[in-house]
Amino acid sequence: MNLTIILILLQDGIMNGAIYALLALALVLVFVVTRVIFIPQGEFVAFGALTLAFLVNGKMPGTVNLLLILGVLVFLIECLSAWRHQMWRSLGRTALWTLALPIALYLLAPHIVAKDTPLWLNVIFALALVIPMGPMFYRLVYQPVAEASVLVLLIISVALHFVLTGLGLVFFGAEGWRTPPFMEGNIQLGPVNWTAQTFFVLATCAVLILALWIFFGRTLYGRALRATAVNRRGARLVGISTNMSGNLTFTLAAAIGALSGMLIAPVTTIYYDTGFLIGLKGFVAAIFGGLVSYPIAAGGALFVGILEAFSSFWASAYKEVIVFTLIIPVIVWRSFGSRAVDEEE
Repeated sequence: MNLTIILILLQDGIMNGAIYALLALALVLVFVVTRVIFIPQGEFVAFGALTLAFLVNGKMPGTVNLLLILGVLVFLIECLSAWRHQMWRSLGRTALWTLALPIALYLLAPHIVAKDTPLWLNVIFALALVIPMGPMFYRLVYQPVAEASVLVLLIISVALHFVLTGLGLVFFGAEGWRTPPFMEGNIQLGPVNWTAQTFFVLATCAVLILALWIFFGRTLYGRALRATAVNRRGARLVGISTNMSGNLTFTLAAAIGALSGMLIAPVTTIYYDTGFLIGLKGFVAAIFGGLVSYPIAAGGALFVGILEAFSSFWASAYKEVIVFTLIIPVIVWRSFGSRAVDEEE
């Protein structure tokens, strides 16, 4: 191994680490606000990448129909809830994002699906199809059991992962897809050519992390999520809706997952079940921060990406084993400084 090989591996590791950092931030966000260890985060990666790949190749993505089905289910559940509590005022707003939005996207899809559609328009349309699924899955799966224990929520997450994997196979098929890069060309840095796509991924991740920092520090909804993360019961006492916090959190998680999939799709062939391994590496990074620290999780993600890159060079057959085995010493290390706390403490 010489300096050139080291720099090439660092390029791959840093780019993958940036993607894992986004997923780790999403996992930490979901856990601290809702206490859900969101195993299906990787499925949003696959859904975002495959939706964009279908649009780029002039094919109708399955998420068009899936979003419509989910919207109808959520609206029916909201109607049942309104009938039980005799509260009908919120149904109009619910109908807008569960029925009107999916129907509008369904009718607009035939005009977007074409091989000559600009890439940026395909990206926006793909995000519009995938992001609303986050709050819909929260309403269908997690909101009814929001006060359950962490273990019960984890079991539900595992079940939802298998459901989404099956839906991915049904709506996208078993074929793998790639998307064209967002930026073409190479940039010479020392002895190594760095692809422009690498810098685009790093810049996008940096902008997104900065946007999240501004959102949580400067906006009312961001502060509401922080308050819910600190103490759910206390947040309810001061008038913050935990249901609103959960919906907003899953919206952000779906957006981060879908965008991460679109960023990694030009360099990795994406299948319907690829997202699980990618999301699991983000989970390993989140464990570095104990599922509560954003900066440590981001640093852990970069370490995971670089370790994976060098492992693929030295022992490619065992790179997944090496990465996932890393979780054992991290958990042991974190256990020395942990203490038992009540979930509402």
